Amino acid sequence: MIQAEGLNLGYGERLVLKDLNFRVAAGEFVGILGPNGSGKSTLMHALCGLLAPREGRISIKDRRLEDITSRVRAQILAVVPQSSDMRFPFSCLEIVLMGRYPRRRRWGSLRDDDLLWALKSMRRTTTEHLQDRPVTEVSGGERQRVVIARALAQDPEFLLLDEATSSLDVRKKLEIFEILKFLNATRGLTVLCAMHDLNLAALYCGRLMFIKDGGIIQDGPTEEVFTPEVLARVYQTPMEVIRHPGHQRPYAVMLPLTPGAVAEEEILEAAQEVQSSRFKVQS
Repeated sequence: MIQAEGLNLGYGERLVLKDLNFRVAAGEFVGILGPNGSGKSTLMHALCGLLAPREGRISIKDRRLEDITSRVRAQILAVVPQSSDMRFPFSCLEIVLMGRYPRRRRWGSLRDDDLLWALKSMRRTTTEHLQDRPVTEVSGGERQRVVIARALAQDPEFLLLDEATSSLDVRKKLEIFEILKFLNATRGLTVLCAMHDLNLAALYCGRLMFIKDGGIIQDGPTEEVFTPEVLARVYQTPMEVIRHPGHQRPYAVMLPLTPGAVAEEEILEAAQEVQSSRFKVQS
């Protein structure tokens, strides 16, 4: 279980999220949604221990997050960021094997079991053919799948994904979520994923948490909260929600913005900026 109580999060003097209270039970598949700048990544940073709360507490399995050693934390919690800056030419297999370090005995070497876990994780993420390639010589999407394989190799109880599939093509994105769905159903993996793709979230997540204006404005089962009213309130965009004829899950259809939704002044300012930049280039 992950629990947040009276959580206030921010950077410097800026408060981003305030008074968050929620619980995520073991085995849940939760999507965290909201517009740009709403605080999704801030929350994910706090849940994995990268950002200390200003107030409140985060508990994992009834233990305060700050009381859990980094080694134990890495055994129960894996994180996949939106992108990873890798400047050293480790092989992709070496990167995935790094996910096994929390499972090693102290001062012990990697075992055959660790290699099997790494190869199995690479096979699941269709990156096995990259194992000997330097991670600095693969595409961004391939590198991201290698990072996801590293997280799976940790064999965690909780997996946090911060827009982790945004750089993947449609097929690879679905493949990753099918793996997460399988591990959630068969191994009880608890998944929290911050994301922008509404329909991907509705397709795979059993619960959705919408964040906006510094707090959680809607939280509940996907079938109950994925509605035109909630989506319009969160994204200030008209949408329809239908039942997809194929999988029967709720599906959002965007509608054109009504005339006047974008202020005329903003359009004129944008046009002036473009015209000014063109003049500078010509000069």
